[in-house]
Amino acid sequence: MITYFSKSFRPGLKIIFENEPYSIENSEFVKSGKGQSFVRVKMRRLLNGARIEKTFKSTESLKIANVIDVNMNYLYSDANFCYFMKSKTFEQFQIEKTIISESIKWLQNNIECIITLWNSRPILIQLPNFIEAKVIDINPEFKHDVINTSYKSVLLNTGAILKVPLFIQIGEVIRVDTRSGCYISRVNDLFK
Repeated sequence: MITYFSKSFRPGLKIIFENEPYSIENSEFVKSGKGQSFVRVKMRRLLNGARIEKTFKSTESLKIANVIDVNMNYLYSDANFCYFMKSKTFEQFQIEKTIISESIKWLQNNIECIITLWNSRPILIQLPNFIEAKVIDINPEFKHDVINTSYKSVLLNTGAILKVPLFIQIGEVIRVDTRSGCYISRVNDLFK
């Protein structure tokens, strides 16, 4: 397996640290006046997204992680798994819902996602930054309380509950930011 010395670390490099895959986000080589030089690294744990900072001696080395990103389309889900397909080869993958976690509320049929595979095992899903979803219901407790609030809760066709402005009605299509889970705008049917 290929190894890299810490002084060669660059952003975007995927490494194995403590037997788990990490992605390097920032690397700073520091050559002190006395003593050994070192590398200050900010990296993200790919299994859960946690960020850590670590300092390595310039002579330390780590193995490269066998991590690849693959574009796949969402097909459907059952009680335990979500099913995705590579659009070019029609190869299907089943991914445990625990890996997808919070992202599951934004999945729509045929939406293209980036699936990160580590040793051919799915470990991470990246959704498009924005999706369009249809409002299918309004939370009844907010239907009549328009004086005390400027937002109301709605149920989307994806199953997500979202706060939207009062003027949004059932049947409208809205644009949602999947990273923050926030309403962005109405989708105008004239431009479709």
